[in-house]
Amino acid sequence: MDHEDRFINLEIKLAQQEDLVDELNKTIYRQERRIDGLEAMVNKLADHVRTLRDAGQAPLNERPPHY
Repeated sequence: MDHEDRFINLEIKLAQQEDLVDELNKTIYRQERRIDGLEAMVNKLADHVRTLRDAGQAPLNERPPHY
């Protein structure tokens, strides 16, 4: 294999790695957005539970009557 073929192979590998890094960055971005949404949901649920507790509602983990 001569120097030109080796250079071409290196360019191909570099292009593939750049594509892979770009895809990984997109995946991380999507995961970050999803995590942010899930954190917001958890905070909202925690606030709701606190509101119910402060209002004197029955505990949410109460056993159903059929037990």
